[in-house]
Formats: sequence, structure tokens, C-alpha cells
Amino acid sequence: MARMIDGEVYKEMILQAAAAVEDRMEEINALNVFPVPDGDTGTNMSMTLNNAVNELNKLESPTLGRALEVTSSALLRGARGNSGVITSLLFRGIGKAMKDVRTADGAVRAQALAEGSATAYKAVMKPAEGTILTVSRIAGDAAVKASKRSRDPDVIFTAAIKAARKALDETTNQNPVLKKAGVVDAGAFGYVLILQGMQDAVSGTITRLARKIPVPVVNPAITVESADFSAFDEGEINFDYCTEFIAARENKEKDPDELRQFLASIGDCVVVVEDDEIIKIHVHTNTPDRALHMGLEYGQLITVKIENMVEQHRKKVAEETAADMGKREHVAPVTRYGFVPVAAGDGLVDIFHELGADQVVMGGQTMNPSTEDILRAVDLTPAEIVFVLPNNKNIIMASQQAAALSDKQVVVLPTRTVPQGICAMLSFDHDLEPDVNQSNMEAALSRVRTGQITYAARDSVFDGRDILQGDYMALAEGKLVSTGRDFGKVVRALAEQLCAGGCNFINIFHGEGADEQQAESVRGCFEKLAGDAEINVLCGGQPVYSYVIGVE
Repeated sequence: MARMIDGEVYKEMILQAAAAVEDRMEEINALNVFPVPDGDTGTNMSMTLNNAVNELNKLESPTLGRALEVTSSALLRGARGNSGVITSLLFRGIGKAMKDVRTADGAVRAQALAEGSATAYKAVMKPAEGTILTVSRIAGDAAVKASKRSRDPDVIFTAAIKAARKALDETTNQNPVLKKAGVVDAGAFGYVLILQGMQDAVSGTITRLARKIPVPVVNPAITVESADFSAFDEGEINFDYCTEFIAARENKEKDPDELRQFLASIGDCVVVVEDDEIIKIHVHTNTPDRALHMGLEYGQLITVKIENMVEQHRKKVAEETAADMGKREHVAPVTRYGFVPVAAGDGLVDIFHELGADQVVMGGQTMNPSTEDILRAVDLTPAEIVFVLPNNKNIIMASQQAAALSDKQVVVLPTRTVPQGICAMLSFDHDLEPDVNQSNMEAALSRVRTGQITYAARDSVFDGRDILQGDYMALAEGKLVSTGRDFGKVVRALAEQLCAGGCNFINIFHGEGADEQQAESVRGCFEKLAGDAEINVLCGGQPVYSYVIGVE
């Protein structure tokens, strides 16, 4: 059992956390409130955590600072979906709280859990209770309280997990939607598993799945590479100043051993070499003036060199970070504006390109792109100002993180559906200023009503309706409108809902599980209710949803 958390223990904690989530990923996914085949909270959390696992497995015996740094960076760039982004925020706060220590006991870990929760809360614009945020906050508070009676990491985790499990059960009552469905919050459940996995690492309990995570074989061949200075965080530098000087050996009666002992009392890495003529000194200390003053007792100083190692480290890390950034493929701006929408399906990708998209990030339901995926697309867009259209509520946070990492001006439009994204691009005017365009495009989103038709992935009861696996399901603005075996009846109910407020344009995108003949029957349902509205039937090729319908 680990009483102190160092780099190797922390690495194992992340591996175990990732293993715990991956092992029960489908169970997390199944907590999706609607029984549609797009529950991906578990998938997103698992892929986010495994991005950190992949990077940590490249490190052999890392310092705690290095393990924290690599974990935070990998989670930030690999975050997928809202659950993945919030997970990355939690660990970013943990990293900030522990970065200045070489090893951490339970008390430091408790503060880190609390800081992780605080960081996530600050980053989420409208934090909702009854979610992963609530459970992380309660777990952090319990850990801090437990740390007042014990500094044992195992005791801290036990207290945090006990509180987290109780808070998890309460999420059902805190969120009306969860209460109707009779389930707990999926992301919160994932966080409890993360805590349990981390405790398993601290207590020495190795899970079955963790043993399956491959650890790269270290090549025994000797290679010569430049030193990785970022492996030494500032917490590893115990004294700030590297002090070297040569003193003339004028006072022969002064014993050099006295100088060695004195230097050892004010610093470390002490080297004192003497002969009959000089004494050469090397020491790391926070008080170089005292070292020099003591050296003067042996004779006048011949040479002196003092370097700030913390500043050297920061400069080196900055240079390496800049070099890493330079490895990203950037395209120089040749136009003022560019667009990066997110879409899945060859037809939708082609439509966005026809509307002027520079890069289309492949993604959507069940396949949320990572922060890095979106950032890469922004880098490849040859424009000064890039508009990102997530086209899915679960991709907005990852898009915002990508915007923060980019060195371009990036505007994330809060498009929650593909029809909203298409409407936004149609509302764009190259001759207008960015803020005016943003305002116009966001205003256009409110004019779009989105419908979707899919099938039930499992038996369920929602809002008093019995839903059977394989039933057709119609959703309007994400809310269940109709379900059943009669496709025509389900479509008519959706058409009535979407056309109730009047309409001028209707776009019907057919995808997985649909064909052109059936798509024409869907058109017919809408024609009966849409008056003189212009109706377009297009092949979107999107997965999961047979039909995505935009009504303006």
C-alpha cells in the first residue's frame, strides 16, 4: 500500500482509473436517458482517459510533476464530449494543486480533489447540480474533512468514495429528467469509478483490465537524445541558484572541509575541489551571497558564475513547448474567414464543403471528436478568423477548449444540430465584421427546429410510455414526440410537431437505415402540413439517425 504518492504511483492511479471506466463503459453508456443508440458518456470518458494512459506509458519512472503535467496535457487535448472535457478539467485542477510537491500524502491529495472540483465548476458556464460536478464537489469536501484526522491516502479515498456513492444515488432526485427515467447521472457514475480505480492503485489492488493495458517495451539500444527538461518540474528544484566560483587558496589554515559542511547546510549538489593554489566550488543554494562570503575567507574570488535554475527551466520548457507547437501542421492565412463544422456522413460533409467549409471534422453522436481533432482542423484552415460549428451539444465544450489552445481567432457558434450549422453558414456574409456575423448567425439558430428519427436500442419506459427495443422513435428538439412500430404514424406525429409554428424551408437528410423510396414517403408527410414550404430531400449518410430534419 502506497502511503505517499510519487510519479510512479500517480501513473498507476491514472491507469487504474482508465481501466475501471473502460471495464464498465457500456454500463455507463446504458445510463443514457433516452433509449436511442447514442449513449456515449462512457465511451467519451474512456477515450479521454486512455489518451492519458497512452502518454503515461511512454514514461519510465516519472517524477510526480512530470506525471501530473503529462496527464493534464493529454486529457486536455484528448477530451471528447462534455463528460470528457469535465474529466479533463477535474484533473487539471488536481495537477495545479499538487504541482509543487515531490510526493503527496493523503492530505495533499484531499486538497487536490477539492481543487479539481473547483476548477471544473469555474470552467462550466452554467453548472448543473445532479451531475459529475456535484459528485466531485461532495467527494472533495469529504476528502478534506477526512484529511483532518488522517493523512493516509487510502483513508482519504475511502471517505471520498463513500460520499461520492451517496451523492451519486442522489443525482436521480436532483435532476427531473433522471428521476423520470429512474437512473443516476452517467458522468457522475464514471467519476465514482475513477475514484475507485485510483484507490485500487494506492491500495495495491490491480484490476483485471488494468493488466491488459499494454506497457511499451523499452528498447535496450542506447540512443542519444536531447535532455527533456520538462521532466523536472519546478518542485524538483530544491534550490534556485546554481553557484560556481573559484577562490584563491590564500588562507592555508582554513580547512576546506569546513567549507563543504557550510555549503551542505545552505544547499545541495555540493562539490569542493582544492589543491595548493585554488578551491573550486559548486553548490545549489537560495543564498549564493552566503556561499561567496564564506569562500572569501579562503582567499579572493577569481571567477564567479551564478545562474537561476528555475528561470532556466522555464525558458527550456517554453522552448520545447514552442517546438512541439511548431510540429503541428499550420496553414498560413490567405483569407479573412474560415469555417470548421463537425458532421458525420459523406453527404453532410459534401454539403458543408459546398457551403464553404474549409475543414469538416468527422464526428457527431457516438463519435464525439477530441479537442485535438478540432484544433488540428482549425490549424489547417487558411483563415485569420475561424468559425467552429460543433453541431452537437456534446461537442461544444471540446470546441471551446480547442479555441483556447489555438493561436488564431476562433469563434465557437453554439450549434447543437446539423440543420442549425447549415442555417448558420447560409446566414454568413463575407463583407460583415466578425461580431456582426456572429450575432446574425446565432440569431439564425433560433429559427431552426430540428427533428430526428431513429430506433430504440433497448426496452424502456419514459414519460409514461412503454418503449420496446426496435421501435421507431421521433424526437423534436431532443424531446420524444412519438414511438412505435408504425413508421408512417411516427413520421406524421413529428411533422405535426415541427410544422405547427409555420415553415418556409424544410431539409430532410436521410442516412443510416433509410432509402430514397422511404425518404419520399417522409417528404409526403411533410408536404401535407407544410403549405407552400420549399422541401429538399438530401442524402446525408449520417449514422444512428435515419432522418435528420431541419424546419425554418
